[in-house]
Amino acid sequence: MKNPEIKVTDTKLLSDNWYILNKVTFDYQKKDGKVETHIREVYDRGNGAAILLYNTSKKTVVLTRQFRLPTYLNGNKTGMMIEVCAGLLDHDNAEQAVIRETEEETGYRLKKVEKVIETYMSPGSVTEILYLFVGEYDKTMKVNEGGGLDAEQENIEVLEYTFDEAYAMIESGEITDAKTIMLLQHAKIKNLI
Repeated sequence: MKNPEIKVTDTKLLSDNWYILNKVTFDYQKKDGKVETHIREVYDRGNGAAILLYNTSKKTVVLTRQFRLPTYLNGNKTGMMIEVCAGLLDHDNAEQAVIRETEEETGYRLKKVEKVIETYMSPGSVTEILYLFVGEYDKTMKVNEGGGLDAEQENIEVLEYTFDEAYAMIESGEITDAKTIMLLQHAKIKNLI
């Protein structure tokens, strides 16, 4: 159901170079009945999925490390980020996408995943919904080295930490990625590991 207090009056394409950036003009009717016109830029890169891989017997998690230009431009000295495995849905549903991305990035072929959270990560400017999953892994599921796809210019390092080490990296500031923090906190709250 559409919000009757919002009326989009104009949408202008600013860029479709990498993803879609639109300038959207809309009228917003306030509680007192007055109507204000707002103009916002909205970035549409599609929806994504991310997963925390965990091993209950070893009490470990698999994370990735890769260069993230936006963080580098905004104060991350190396631009390197430690994160859970993640990627865009493309034309898959969230579960299919996260299983595909897991194999591409980490080399683990998962049989089963569990969706735990559905979230907007930056709702002020980005349309993306991020579907967050958890999934168990073990050494029998390792089918390749991972590292991402050359065609997507990915250069991903696969990391394995004990859960306690990874969780402590939130407090130390070594992990600053929101989706990773959320999934590690979910695992802690639910006593997954």
